[in-house]
Amino acid sequence: MTAIDIPMATVPEVAVVTGGSSGIGKATAARLAELGSTVVVGYNSRADAANDVVGSLKGTGHIAMRISIDDPASIADAAAAVGDRFGKIDTLVNCGGATTPVPAADLEGLTDDIFDRTVMLNLRGPFAVIRAFRPLLEQGDNASIVNLSSIAARTGIGSSLAYLAAKGGLDSLTIALAKVLAPKVRVFSVSPAGVDTDFVPNRSREQLEKVAEKLPLGRVTTPDDVARAVIACIVNLTSSTGIIVPVDEGRHL
Repeated sequence: MTAIDIPMATVPEVAVVTGGSSGIGKATAARLAELGSTVVVGYNSRADAANDVVGSLKGTGHIAMRISIDDPASIADAAAAVGDRFGKIDTLVNCGGATTPVPAADLEGLTDDIFDRTVMLNLRGPFAVIRAFRPLLEQGDNASIVNLSSIAARTGIGSSLAYLAAKGGLDSLTIALAKVLAPKVRVFSVSPAGVDTDFVPNRSREQLEKVAEKLPLGRVTTPDDVARAVIACIVNLTSSTGIIVPVDEGRHL
């Protein structure tokens, strides 16, 4: 990992990362710790994986904490525990989410249960986390929220119609909350595509490479590529809010 030369005044002292036990969340936690942040690594059910992430982070004081974005009590308990321990947070990165792949043309296959759960995990869940942690963010310094969205919201092509609709809603929520939470909190969406993780069930590296061959930049996006964009929003884009940042090798073009 290459260090980034960033003024210390813009580095978050305390950061919360949901979905931090793997993939983009894990890479983001590593980048934040490298900068000197104390990181709360949120997880749903993979406590061992989250603790492994905490053990791998540079620095001290990092903790793993259950923040199940489909469980209001878990979110409320986590916000209370973080408040008791730190009194504030300076950034919240919403990486938690999940998808159930359903071909776009299979309208019958996209059942109400799949649709509702997809929207709950990728739209309502991030909102619930923001709502719970808002008081702590408003006590923070140079506070920011970064929502992990998807370029599917822009292209209309994704793992399911429900998923791209949920991410479109998340982008709209980002813009609206940028107005609501200003001037204390900046709000961003980072919008990747085809990241080399296990987020989409049964998607192979070969499939990713086949898609990447057709993209302007011709490569597969890594979790760290996305994490660096998240960091840019938090520490560099201090005069920006309510924007959607694609990290997609030009797929949206």
